[in-house]
Amino acid sequence: MKLIECVPNFSEGQNKQVIDQIVMQITSVKGVKLLDVDPGKDTNRTVVTFAGHPDDVINAAFLAISKASQLIDMKHHKGAHARMGATDVCPLIPISGVTEKECIEYSHKLAKKVGEKLKIPVFLYEKSAKAKNRQNLAIIRQGEYEGMGEKLKLKEWAPDYGPNKLNIKSGVTAIGVREFLIAYNINLNTSDKKIASDIALDIREAGRAKRDKNGKIIRDKNGTMIKVPGSLKNVKAVGWYLEEFNVAQVSMNLIDYKSTSVHSVFEEVRKQAQKRGLRVTGSELVGLIPLDSLVDAGKFYLDKQNKSEGVSEKQLIHIAVKSMGLDEMYAFNANEKVIDYMIDDSKKLINETISDFANELSSESPAPGGGSVSALAGSMSASLSSMVANLSFGKKEFINERKKINKIGINAQILKKDLLQLIDDDTKAFDMLMSAFRLPKKTEQDNKFRSKQILKMSKHVTDIPFKTLKKSIELMSLSNDTIELGNHNCISDAGVAAEMAYSCAYGAYYNVKINLIELKEEKKYYNNVKNESEKIISNLDKQINQIRNKVLKVLNNG
Repeated sequence: MKLIECVPNFSEGQNKQVIDQIVMQITSVKGVKLLDVDPGKDTNRTVVTFAGHPDDVINAAFLAISKASQLIDMKHHKGAHARMGATDVCPLIPISGVTEKECIEYSHKLAKKVGEKLKIPVFLYEKSAKAKNRQNLAIIRQGEYEGMGEKLKLKEWAPDYGPNKLNIKSGVTAIGVREFLIAYNINLNTSDKKIASDIALDIREAGRAKRDKNGKIIRDKNGTMIKVPGSLKNVKAVGWYLEEFNVAQVSMNLIDYKSTSVHSVFEEVRKQAQKRGLRVTGSELVGLIPLDSLVDAGKFYLDKQNKSEGVSEKQLIHIAVKSMGLDEMYAFNANEKVIDYMIDDSKKLINETISDFANELSSESPAPGGGSVSALAGSMSASLSSMVANLSFGKKEFINERKKINKIGINAQILKKDLLQLIDDDTKAFDMLMSAFRLPKKTEQDNKFRSKQILKMSKHVTDIPFKTLKKSIELMSLSNDTIELGNHNCISDAGVAAEMAYSCAYGAYYNVKINLIELKEEKKYYNNVKNESEKIISNLDKQINQIRNKVLKVLNNG
């Protein structure tokens, strides 16, 4: 699923009616989810956060920027925050299923539209910038709205899109791709703000002033202060006192969590606190966090505990939360704090109870059907393989195989997640095919479009079980790996994992076969899918017999 986040900053934080009208433009776009609206009276600025499919997000962002240009007059704007336009800045952040390169292309698309249709000069910044001196937003914004008229006259400051002169009413806008920013605070067992500030100076990338043995700040020949860089890249930090809880905090912005992870920051602050005779008691997230950041943290702490990393996503999040004390001040609800969960709140079969799913399956509705059940069987196979791996990981007799066992567990969890997704994908694909059949056919143009869509969806409804079938190869291989470990206490579970993989394969194969009946005229597609499917099934027929013999040999001798 392609997801990007957009966090436009509008130069209005006091007039609720104006803010509401801008936000309404965003919520009017189907497929976009509004995550947060944060107005500031002193700054006279509102930060809005929303997310969704890139095309929908770009559409919503343009509508919001357009409405802001109508309602906000920069000639009369005053506020504590630096600003240069009605929409001061509009960052795009890739969340999932979108590469950085793709996101940059989307930023160009939005900037071009804003420049051409709204006649607003647009600078591309951060990862979208065409020149190094335009990467830093603070440099672009120098001079602010009042100085932009003269700045735009300079050749080196010609906008990337839009007119070469200031839009008097709307000013200038910066649009670009940046990494997801994580606002993260770490709690200390002290109320002394000075100690928290001292830690912040030691860890933040900007560091602290270099001093001589007498404590005097050292400057270069131009009189510029020389700084000693901090220990953490891409981290901004300050120390402050939190009156509500009577504790000092190291408050940080992680501007690139993929290069400097949340858990590495937590560990570094803990080390710095210990050097000063203090202890870290916990931490808190301000706003949202990407799922992969918590999953990585969970794996890190499981590794430190000498435990298998092949556990569920839910368990990885639990380990991360408990290890970093993210629930010290407030209850941590992943559905409200993890951006991936916040965005994807659609109704899913996999979130139903077993009995609800069975009831839905047994109804007269043709979907969910055999394709979803096949994917379900595959997910059960992966879960059993993971279980066997986790039960074997801590055993003394398998200590030399831990690396291999850990890999089995991790791969099984990945497969489980993929196959759970295919349960819903199979049902959605069938619904999309039915929608194609219901398209109008009044005119020749209608019939042509309808035929194209039916063909497209017929392939799609075949591709889903074909994906499931291909996953069954990996499932069978995993179950065989668990058998080869030699944990005879789990041999029946490993055998069931293989049988479920085999059922998954044949169930998916049946669905591929029936769907191919309608695609015989698409000879290349038909032959490719048919031949590869038969090859997979033939291979699995041999493997299941070998695995059965291995399992029964152990059970019969038991």
